[in-house]
Amino acid sequence: MRNYKNCLLAPEDSVVALIDYQPQMIFGIQGAVREQIINGATGLAKACQTFGVPCVLTTVTARTFAGDLISQIQNVFPEFMPIDRTNINAWEDSNFHKAVIGTARKKLIIGGLWTEACALFPALCALSDGYEVYVVTDICGGSSKQAHQTAIERMSQAGVIPVTWQEVMLEWQRDWNNKDTYNQVMSIVKEHSGAYGVGVEYTETAAHVS
Repeated sequence: MRNYKNCLLAPEDSVVALIDYQPQMIFGIQGAVREQIINGATGLAKACQTFGVPCVLTTVTARTFAGDLISQIQNVFPEFMPIDRTNINAWEDSNFHKAVIGTARKKLIIGGLWTEACALFPALCALSDGYEVYVVTDICGGSSKQAHQTAIERMSQAGVIPVTWQEVMLEWQRDWNNKDTYNQVMSIVKEHSGAYGVGVEYTETAAHVS
């Protein structure tokens, strides 16, 4: 069997950045369902915890404008203090930059609000610096539907790879026989994967019916 490690995401190669999941940024999202973005970002955060993937959390002007990191994500990492910035481009913030570099991982997975700024800018810069960059499209949102779509197109044309949060988690899991993370992944699925999660719960219940 060939080893497909280079073409698929693996936990030991990955680092995730969740950028500016704050009330003021969420209020400004248009053309997307805010609750779905929050749900997916929280699911990805829990997947990071499950697989031991470093997750860099950052906010922008938390005290003066945009508010604290939303509790759904902060509660997954209660011991982590988000890196607060003034730079729109997180990659130009020295503390954020050092945090990513310090993981020594070259596959950078980004989710951010808004897509056209807080996801786009660091994605293009990290790509320029030699990272393999992924943007999690279903946990990003823009100030308009067009702004979101245009940013995704620009990133894709530059070489950034679009993914979804559940896709990332399943690539990390790779094999349902991986019992070290199976139960945690199923818990995330039941909590955050909508109808699929309901189906998993139903299957588990049906299996125990005598």
